[in-house]
Formats: sequence, C-alpha cells, structure tokens
Amino acid sequence: MKRYAIVIEKAASNYAAYVPDLPGCVATGATREETEQLLREAIEVHIEGLQQDGLPVPEPMAAVDYLDLEVGV
Repeated sequence: MKRYAIVIEKAASNYAAYVPDLPGCVATGATREETEQLLREAIEVHIEGLQQDGLPVPEPMAAVDYLDLEVGV
C-alpha cells in the first residue's frame, strides 16, 4: 500500500484536487467528499495507465504540513 499526499482546494462553486506526486492526476466535484472519492478513482486509473505503458509509478515523496502565522488584523 502506498500513501499519496493530496491537495483539495475550494473553488467558486466546487472543489478541485490533485496529487503532487502524480502529475496530471486531478479531480473535481461538488463536495469535498465527492472530490476525494473521484480523486481516489483517478489515482487508481492513473497508476494502471502508467503500468500498462510500462512506465514507473512514482513513489510518494510529497510531505504535507501546516504553518501557523499571525495575520495582521
């Protein structure tokens, strides 16, 4: 099992997500939950496509963290 970092962003009327370690692997959905499920499916298809083409599957390398900043009032 591999664990890939994902990024989910709120857009004007939906959500968009991508996988930093899998360029081109993206999904959009009406809710965060839908977007996450669609991205899970996109990752599976993306990896299957790489394997079928005889290309290496990138190892998970991206790290996720947060920075706490005081923002001016």
